[in-house]
Amino acid sequence: MADAATAVIEVRDVHYAASGRPIFAGLDMVVRRGRITAIMGPSGSGKTTLLRLVTGQVNADRGSVSVFGHDMATLDREQLYAVRRRMGMLFQNGALLTDLDVFENVAFPVREHTDLSESLLARLVWMKLQAVGLRGAARLMPTELSGGMARRVALARAIVMDPQLLIYDEPFVGLDPISMGVVLRLIKRMNDALGITSIVVSHDVQELATIADDSYLMAGGRMTASGSPRQLADSSEPAVHQFMTGGEEGPVLFHYPAPDYVGQLLGTPE
Repeated sequence: MADAATAVIEVRDVHYAASGRPIFAGLDMVVRRGRITAIMGPSGSGKTTLLRLVTGQVNADRGSVSVFGHDMATLDREQLYAVRRRMGMLFQNGALLTDLDVFENVAFPVREHTDLSESLLARLVWMKLQAVGLRGAARLMPTELSGGMARRVALARAIVMDPQLLIYDEPFVGLDPISMGVVLRLIKRMNDALGITSIVVSHDVQELATIADDSYLMAGGRMTASGSPRQLADSSEPAVHQFMTGGEEGPVLFHYPAPDYVGQLLGTPE
């Protein structure tokens, strides 16, 4: 367990249900300062819901979610927004504003939350675009960008306010191998150069293993495994082994529960 000095996020015995459907039943997680933490799990295991709890969009039914030492369920709106300003978020699809060019997309959070002069704002935006290798694309529109470029612009926007915590939601979806390699290196470089803490939610096991310091595997409403990427890869626990190797056979079923297949094909009453 991380102590209070190193824990940026602490999730303790969290229970949460949506529309009466249980999602978490005793979830525990610690994200340590200055490290890249990977969160993995089968589709529907609650990874995005966990991010909603961490960012204060929803509150746990039971248990606690602490971010920067603040219990998210106890914060008023002003306090919640103050905590969120210490976070950056890279959305799964980039979520660029289609009516704004690259420069203005990156400048948007600065315009919304600060009173910087135009000259200072411009310098800040140029620095962040330089960091992701897209200073020359500043006046392109989102529709003129490739998938990889759009993801890098979104990353520049996520770091423009110099967050202490950076959250990546499925950052590799739809990327070709070259673009994926670029984004992987950027995640690692940003974390090291800026001294921030990163959470990466993804299904891409092999890619995460190259950059993550700590890894968690979610299933059945809990964290079924945690440790370094190598420890998870070497695990003999059935659910962990199945996910890490992509096996069809194991505790996570491929087929959704259904009536007898032969009987259904032959028209036998169910």
